[in-house]
Amino acid sequence: MAPLTIAQVTPYTWESGHDVNRFIARTAGELAARGHRVLIVAPSDDGSAVRAARADVRAARENADALFAPGEARVLAVGEALAATSRRGALPIDVSRTVDELTAHVALDICHVHDPFAPTVSSAALRASRSLNVGTFHLPTEGILSTQVARKLVERIFGRLDARTTPFQATAALMDRWFPGDYRVIAPGAMPIEREARDRSEAGGPLRIAFVDREERPALRAFLRGLRELPLELDWEVTVLTDRGASSSTPLRSAIRERLRFVTPDELPETELLAASDVLVVASDGSAPVPSLLLRGRAAGLVVVASRLPVYEEVLDGGDAGLLFEPHDTETLTAQLGRLASDPALLERLRAFPKPRTPSAVVDELEDVYATVIGRRHDTTGDPELATRLRRRRLIDVDLHMHTDHSGDCATPVEVLLDTARRQGLGAIAVTDHNELSGALEAQEKAAEFGVKVIVGEEVMTASQGEVIGLVLTEKIPRGMSLRETVDEIKRQGGLVYVPHPFDRMHAVPDYEHLLPIVDDVDANEIFNPRVAIGSFNEEAESFAAKYRIVAGAGSDSHVAQGLGSVRIRMRDFDGPDEFLESLREADIVRKPTSLLYVQALKFLQTKATPPGARAARKARKVAKATRKS
Repeated sequence: MAPLTIAQVTPYTWESGHDVNRFIARTAGELAARGHRVLIVAPSDDGSAVRAARADVRAARENADALFAPGEARVLAVGEALAATSRRGALPIDVSRTVDELTAHVALDICHVHDPFAPTVSSAALRASRSLNVGTFHLPTEGILSTQVARKLVERIFGRLDARTTPFQATAALMDRWFPGDYRVIAPGAMPIEREARDRSEAGGPLRIAFVDREERPALRAFLRGLRELPLELDWEVTVLTDRGASSSTPLRSAIRERLRFVTPDELPETELLAASDVLVVASDGSAPVPSLLLRGRAAGLVVVASRLPVYEEVLDGGDAGLLFEPHDTETLTAQLGRLASDPALLERLRAFPKPRTPSAVVDELEDVYATVIGRRHDTTGDPELATRLRRRRLIDVDLHMHTDHSGDCATPVEVLLDTARRQGLGAIAVTDHNELSGALEAQEKAAEFGVKVIVGEEVMTASQGEVIGLVLTEKIPRGMSLRETVDEIKRQGGLVYVPHPFDRMHAVPDYEHLLPIVDDVDANEIFNPRVAIGSFNEEAESFAAKYRIVAGAGSDSHVAQGLGSVRIRMRDFDGPDEFLESLREADIVRKPTSLLYVQALKFLQTKATPPGARAARKARKVAKATRKS
């Protein structure tokens, strides 16, 4: 595939050696080797690295290319991690600022966040991202999910994801139960570990059992309790790799202790232990499983004896590639080890089971995910011949969103709207009444009198997914259909799909999860609406349009004549939907200062606060005045 610019973002301190970081290091390195430009964004306890990264991100304002190392994945340290920040409930300001600056000044194709639960660097990157977003959820335990008290906030953040992946089906099922979505399972790989082949049926020697103390503390105690009953007449020995020191909490006979040794990672690296062992025991009770450990054991050719957890069963191909025991069932654990110690043929049969795939195969699937989300971007080339012809046309100002008294929440007569549009210097307007086409059709009939071009539109309320505007319509579209059905009806009429104020959560609007299924059919996206009370909602709309390369639009959303033209689009004059859309590609959005409080107050006074009889009399006076001017 064509080279992409990718950020891989982890919530875990880079120096911690967390399994997610190991996964990121492998995949990011492979992606860089394939020609992609890759950044690893990670919290760090290294103050000098954090300061250097901040300086590099600031320098990226002038030269973003300097952040990347050809053929390598560059690590950017951005400050404190999950453990440090969760106690305070928010990320430090400097961390958020660094992430914001990075996403603002570096044109990323893909922002790939891992375990983006708030408050973390991953969730901050997802909130700030202006690119296409992929999320990978690694943790196969309910522990991290049950702590998410801000459920609505987490769901909203996850709604920004364009693709979701997990390494295990068990994780996908868990995530789908908590946060429903389409999760693609990309089975993890493991680097092969070379080991000296040894057939115990011929060479003899003890069964070499390894235990790596990376799970919860009870796992080691359960393993040691299982050793107490393992027959001494069998030939076996055990190495426990731990940085917590030798365990004395479980009483063991001296004969067993003679076959048991505790070592630290400094004394014996994990890879060397696995390469020199026959069996790996993994005894999690389910509170903190480490499925990657099983994968590394299998990659080293060990037979894995593991507690029966869904994710462990999955790694062991349903139990065919290893032996299982129920969590805390030390008797069965002892029996399984006894079988392997007394039956060399069973050991060799299980060892011959195919090893996990390599990380390169994982990256193949990741590239396929990236290609899928990149493929949802709109084609920005348009029609070059039509664009050339339009450049010879005059520039006009256009307002793409407004209402007349055919909308239930507006008291502006059609004639007053047209007269105001003329006085505001607008060359064209889109009349988009709520769930009604009659006002736009009336405006179209009278447009010539006022010298203003009218685009016939309707702002349609869907069943439960917010509003969508159809432009260049010929028939009224009923409210209450699904968003998909409404879009299909707009297209059936040959109209254009225009999404108004998409992320203004103070109103019923389509959000990310609603827009993604129809993004291919969206012709234009309203990126500025002066009636949106919170500016970040407009910024979010602008970001959405930019990452999918959707043509940008804007409109006053005027419900009173005084608000008309408060934002306008300066574009080439057009005739018909094709010319309109092509002209909109190269248009400029012009904003005029206006008071939201002022126009909202006028709307209230002209509708809710005025009796129907007074409204009718006022309308008659306004229509007569506008007609005389025309």
